[in-house]
Amino acid sequence: MGVNSLSTNSQAFNNINKGFAMDLTLFERKSEFEWHIKPFGKMHVPGVIFASETLLREMDAKVYEQVTNVAMLPGIVNASWAMPDAHWGYGFPIGGVAAFDADAGGVVSAGGVGFDISCGVRTLLTGLHVEDIDRVKMRLADALYHTIPAGMGSTGTIRLDAAEMDRMLRGGAHWAVERGFGTAADLERIEEGGCMKGADPGQVSEQAKKRQRDEMGTLGSGNHYLEIQQVTDVYAPEIAAAFGVKPGDIVVSIHCGSRGLGHQIGTEFLKRMVLAAPGYGIALPDRELACAPIASPLGQEYLGAMRAAINCALANRQILTHLTRQVFSQVLPQARLPLLYDVSHNTCKVEEHKVDGRTKKLYVHRKGATRAFGPGHPDLPHELRNSGQPVLIGGSMGTSSYILAGTEQGMQHAFGSACHGAGRAMSRHQALRNWNGRHIVDDLAGHGILIRSPSMRGVAEEAPGAYKDVSAVVDAADNAGLARKVARVVPLICIKG
Repeated sequence: MGVNSLSTNSQAFNNINKGFAMDLTLFERKSEFEWHIKPFGKMHVPGVIFASETLLREMDAKVYEQVTNVAMLPGIVNASWAMPDAHWGYGFPIGGVAAFDADAGGVVSAGGVGFDISCGVRTLLTGLHVEDIDRVKMRLADALYHTIPAGMGSTGTIRLDAAEMDRMLRGGAHWAVERGFGTAADLERIEEGGCMKGADPGQVSEQAKKRQRDEMGTLGSGNHYLEIQQVTDVYAPEIAAAFGVKPGDIVVSIHCGSRGLGHQIGTEFLKRMVLAAPGYGIALPDRELACAPIASPLGQEYLGAMRAAINCALANRQILTHLTRQVFSQVLPQARLPLLYDVSHNTCKVEEHKVDGRTKKLYVHRKGATRAFGPGHPDLPHELRNSGQPVLIGGSMGTSSYILAGTEQGMQHAFGSACHGAGRAMSRHQALRNWNGRHIVDDLAGHGILIRSPSMRGVAEEAPGAYKDVSAVVDAADNAGLARKVARVVPLICIKG
């Protein structure tokens, strides 16, 4: 019996449900880092996972089921993809990428975007070196911790009334800069120029707005962080020079998203899409893949709300950038902190890509994945256009992070997408059983890494050992041609949500 027959794949689902590990015989190996699942059953397109053999073997077997389920959605184009950091998520795997054609009955899926809409990473340059940080390390860590609100339910000093909330949801980072949180130069280094067009605050519920009213300029909890990092290795000197990084440099990375507002939008629209799917003639392979036709009123309402949440995340990271610059101006006034780039995960964006030799407008879902446009793309800032888009890959607290660059080859893979982080290797509950937060903080301090967090439980949940090897994930992305490895950074100070 063929390894990709319907009966074999059905047995795979049974094995997955029993908790079996990933079965490599279900894949056709296209290259050392590319694995295909031939369409079977109701799949419209193949499934493709980019990973080394080791990463694939260690991958949560539910990823297989979710990749194939996504391939069954109406109007999907080319393939259902999963990045090297993929793991089981809600509906889509985290690390999942799929594009849909509105002209072919394509859908938009709240599960394909996720709950923390536009969670992302921005990296700031400093012009400093490790000896500058060493002189004031403890003072800098404490000042950042007391200035940057972090943790579950954290609130900031900004209060938005109804009118100002809507302005923020329409304006994104532009709104923040207009109110003194940064400069116009920052906007040139943010996806969409710092403002997602088509946002409709009227589609954002009052409950979502209420949750966000006091949360602007806050990190939140989970895997969110602000890190002071040192560049230790450069792999592509010409690109690194264009990005403004070299060995020994100090950079600052901020990882956060749309906080309570994005989560509320995801929750509400998932419920609405589940109820509406039968009326649209959509048979969901999994109710967590709730979706609506792009052209439908519900699809358009979700896109308006989701784009507003993207703007919320961009404004949030812009305010955090301003707060970080304020701290540095007091502790290390010689630093200037220009923005290298800001990338988003958990989005659906309308992009033009070539399909069968024709340029088509597609709705590209990236859940726990990063846009990675190659050199020459018109959406990139002029100064970075020859190098390709910066792709910022965050590690876990205490581990390396990486700066990559989009490639021309990557534009042919998953429509210019790459991984977004290490990817969890175990659940937060499992991590709590294995680690103690205080012990982690003490251990990392012994290695010269200062952790500041309001929650030792949160630290335990985000233990470095709870994540995959980020270096292996990045190497797989590089070898698969998704993005090119440019530089490695390691943490010196981490403010943890």
